[in-house]
Amino acid sequence: MIIAALMLLTSSVESPVETETAPVERVLDGMHAAASAADGAAYFDSFTPDARFIGTDATERWSLPEFRAYAMPYFSQGKGWTYRPVSRTVSMAPIECRCIAWFDEVLDNDAYGTTRGSGVLRLTDQGWKIEQYVLSFAVPNEKSRAVVGVIKQAD
Repeated sequence: MIIAALMLLTSSVESPVETETAPVERVLDGMHAAASAADGAAYFDSFTPDARFIGTDATERWSLPEFRAYAMPYFSQGKGWTYRPVSRTVSMAPIECRCIAWFDEVLDNDAYGTTRGSGVLRLTDQGWKIEQYVLSFAVPNEKSRAVVGVIKQAD
């Protein structure tokens, strides 16, 4: 009985790494949920005021005000986008403040299939906020020549 209770207790305790990164993961999950629900206020609240969003097109390097101007007309019509996290790795910068984290995640999207997100978060007075988010397409190595060929033709 004591052994079973001890096993239950120890199996429910998070590791120090999980505990430290859990708030960062909640911000990322909340950002994805807000985008899916077309909740522009919650979505943009996930970012720092000086954040950057880097999209899949080489021209897409937006400041937060630029990205807000692009996205809000969609959100205001109830149109969001849904990227479902499949896996994610979060790392804390090995500095005393423990105030910088970076991540990479594999995402699933109905239109684009497997994509990847990566970026940096910073701990602010308002909690963890996304400083930079990069969305990219995951191109299988065996298809990369064909994809690059199509891109070169478009240039």
